[in-house]
Amino acid sequence: MQEHSTPADPNPAREAADEGASEPIIRIRGLVNRFGEQTVHENLDLDVRRGEILGVVGGSGTGKSVLMRSILGLRKPDAGQIEVLGVDARSDDSRVRKHIERNTGVLFQDGALFSSLTVGENVQVPLKEYHGQLPDSWRYELALLKVKLAGLPADAIDKLPSQLSGGMRKRAGLARALAMDPPLLFLDEPTAGLDPIGAAAFDHLIRTLQQALGLTVFLITHDLDTLYAICDRIAVLADKRVIAVGPVAELERLDHPWVQEYFNGPRGRAARA
Repeated sequence: MQEHSTPADPNPAREAADEGASEPIIRIRGLVNRFGEQTVHENLDLDVRRGEILGVVGGSGTGKSVLMRSILGLRKPDAGQIEVLGVDARSDDSRVRKHIERNTGVLFQDGALFSSLTVGENVQVPLKEYHGQLPDSWRYELALLKVKLAGLPADAIDKLPSQLSGGMRKRAGLARALAMDPPLLFLDEPTAGLDPIGAAAFDHLIRTLQQALGLTVFLITHDLDTLYAICDRIAVLADKRVIAVGPVAELERLDHPWVQEYFNGPRGRAARA
């Protein structure tokens, strides 16, 4: 892979948005991830298109979260190439790392909020890191905007995570993920633990934000309703690699035991209906 230098533009998000839409925003080739004797990924390839919601599915142990962490640079793969937003995600260059960090938002499965900070203070963590020169009042107003954008009431900004319901904590985590206006959003099981009404509302929120903000969304989920409702394409992890990527209607016809059981089993038929 050709080396990529960090963009000189002081606003990497703008440069990322200006890149050709035909270029994948994430490009992975020959990815290998091992844990001791166990090989999780072997020669895994994947392209994520700019502006899509890509659902990532697979059975337990197929390495969905490991894949996400590799893309984000939170785990160093054993081999392979990963480009994110036009730069080498495996690079140790601090400028490259900051370029990726500033332009990606992450909602981990449990929200990963700081329990001792209010919602507003949680949202302001990345703002303080990258915009420390802003007055406190400005950061508070920006945090309030993100809180409202995530579908929370304004008074949630001054509450601790322990004072929120599970669904509200996920929205607070989403508000923090959106703090830097990233073009690329990662969601790890965003509807896990939510009741069907809450999960459907969260799906609708994600699709609305994706369309309004022009986001690219990398979404790990087991929720078939989410896959059918909002995903443009789905990547299936099995046999230590991505065995197929495409719209759900195409995957339903794929001749693979896990895929057939997953999409054409009772729950898959219910979600399709």
